[in-house]
Amino acid sequence: MQNPLNFTSACYQRRTGCIEKLVANHKDPLVMYRWNAFPRSVRKCLSRISAISGGGPGEQNQHRQGSRHGSRQRSDKRAHFPVPLSAEAVPEKKGARKETVETHFLERIGNTAIGAGTSLGEMLAFLGDMTLTFVRLFRMKVRFRAVDLFLLIQQSGVQALPIVTLISFLVGVILAFVGAVQLKQFGAQIYVADLVGIAMIREMGAMMTGIIMAGRTGAAFAAQLGTMKVTQEIDAFTTMGFSPLEFLVLPRVIALVLMMPLLCLYADFVGVLGGAAIGVGMLDLSWTTYFRETSNAIDLADVFGGVFKSSVYGVLIALAGCLRGIQCGNSSSAVGDAATSAVVTGIVAIVMACGVFAVVFYVLGI
Repeated sequence: MQNPLNFTSACYQRRTGCIEKLVANHKDPLVMYRWNAFPRSVRKCLSRISAISGGGPGEQNQHRQGSRHGSRQRSDKRAHFPVPLSAEAVPEKKGARKETVETHFLERIGNTAIGAGTSLGEMLAFLGDMTLTFVRLFRMKVRFRAVDLFLLIQQSGVQALPIVTLISFLVGVILAFVGAVQLKQFGAQIYVADLVGIAMIREMGAMMTGIIMAGRTGAAFAAQLGTMKVTQEIDAFTTMGFSPLEFLVLPRVIALVLMMPLLCLYADFVGVLGGAAIGVGMLDLSWTTYFRETSNAIDLADVFGGVFKSSVYGVLIALAGCLRGIQCGNSSSAVGDAATSAVVTGIVAIVMACGVFAVVFYVLGI
């Protein structure tokens, strides 16, 4: 007759062999779930068999104490899962954990230089493609929808008036206030009108409008094209035979180039109006005196110079936004990165262009 203890041990080994191969830690929730699924009597029997066969030091001590005192040990409602010694002795597989390798400083510099060179090459290729697109535009060989162009003009022009009004008025107020504090000491507060007029019309009007549009419209262009890149709409345009540069990028560039001069002139007027509010309110100047002094300080060359700068800023903002949108990755987080990069690229391009214009205008005597 077969020994019942040996028979039960053999059944235990067969039925729990799959769990022993998969689990090396008895605290695994999945294993405890499977272990507690056994009936209480079966769990009690298997725990005793494991303790008798050397399942662990703690279980052996409990068995000895129970035998010594002759008392029956009452098992818990959730019995402890017996961990086989063979599972604890399995070594960890090499390469299972991800190892962090520290790169050398020179290697990081090289990777940064390679990335900068790649980005510069992509930018030059994009500018070359856009140049060819503009050539086809002058030859009337491009294809895009006029409805999209009018919608982009509305988004880039009329809908931007509130923020342009607020920022331009505050800039005029700040320039007038700073100039008034200094000029009032010499009794030359009348020249606050000259200071605000020249600063707003020559530089600040176009620059502040460009920065506003870079943060508002440039980021919107990058987010729109980036989302189309993620959803593979740009690839669909290419598949259907439409050029993404003609159908998506060109209308945005045209809309921003057309709207930036108008927004610049509007910003100049609002900035001068903000300076007039300080001149009339703080310096006891009349409206007539202030505007007459402003008209004497500026001329048409200053106005056209500011308008020309704003047009160039519009091209830079639109190209930066569209470039970052087309370069966007294929994830949702890449869309946010593209919008951020478009704003930074647009503002940096505006500041660099402003410095170049300042030097060129000084050399030309404008």
